[in-house]
Amino acid sequence: MPLGLKTAKLASVKTPTFLSLADQVTEHLRAEILRGRWSDTLPGKHQLADELGVNNKTVEASLRQLENSGLLLAQGAGRKRLINPRHRNSSRALRIAILLNDHQIDEKTKILLETKHGLHAAGHTLIIPPKSLASMRFDPKSVAALVRKTKADAWIILAGSRGVLEWFASQPVPAFALFGNRVGIKIPSVSPNKPPVIAEATRHLIELGHRRIVLLARRAARLPQPTAGLAAYLDTLRDHGCQIGEFNLPDWEETNAGFHECLHSLFQATPPTALIVDEVTYFVATMQFLLLRGLKVPADVSLISTDDDVALSHCYPPAACMKWDLDPVVRRIIHWAANISRGKADITQTLTPAEFIAGGTVGPVPG
Repeated sequence: MPLGLKTAKLASVKTPTFLSLADQVTEHLRAEILRGRWSDTLPGKHQLADELGVNNKTVEASLRQLENSGLLLAQGAGRKRLINPRHRNSSRALRIAILLNDHQIDEKTKILLETKHGLHAAGHTLIIPPKSLASMRFDPKSVAALVRKTKADAWIILAGSRGVLEWFASQPVPAFALFGNRVGIKIPSVSPNKPPVIAEATRHLIELGHRRIVLLARRAARLPQPTAGLAAYLDTLRDHGCQIGEFNLPDWEETNAGFHECLHSLFQATPPTALIVDEVTYFVATMQFLLLRGLKVPADVSLISTDDDVALSHCYPPAACMKWDLDPVVRRIIHWAANISRGKADITQTLTPAEFIAGGTVGPVPG
């Protein structure tokens, strides 16, 4: 091969470029600044050196490079560098922890999947802690210990109890209530406007002759005081002259065995003629219970779900339920995260529209 051609071929081959340690630190700090990790000033070089596992001279060289590029502004010897406002990111990616009510039920629900997708698309990192509210028995002290151990910039609490939401509202970390017993608590939240819809469903049953009406809901929705939806249900019964007692809003241990034991107890002596069941998973379990007892819906028992769900889409006759749109709920969560990422306070409590669908699982009182 002629020497000239060989030389030309060698010249066309690019020599790989290796960044020095100082250059690597510079690029790392540049990315973190633009991501919004620090808002006004950078930590001191000693703190950065400890965090990155390099010496002070390397960090100092990197900081001078960032000064020369205009990303940092020097403030004099011994003072932290200022992030140039012209380069400061208006928002930052967050690490958001989603505290589930119950892993077994919530992990694959559509609301959780859509929320995760929306937050990921907005650039945030999501964390699902290993413990749920149910596994911690809704104990605020246990929740506090979990929060301390979890590296998160903000929290979303799914169907939290009143005590848990009150604890989050008292903390500096931003927190958002997705559903839950939050009335009167200063915490941003979103939920379908169910109280008037539950009242409408209860009136519908009463107009069909029902008086022995039971609403099955988790303990967190009932104690220490009922949610607005449960209060609307009780008020409607009371307004129509129905006697109110534990029968109408029974307590039960939140396990599969505890739920079925509650159903057995209800149908022992004077069974209910109508059941309103909170959460679709419990609605399906109730349908199975009635089927195994040979009770027909709605000929023997009327049945209403407080939610609409794909699990009920193929039921025939269609299940009576409370319908609400998922999209505005998810949009509200994304909007809250965007506000928090920009350092903007957000304590708005949002209610989205809901409606009662009187499906084929509701009928006149038997006999």
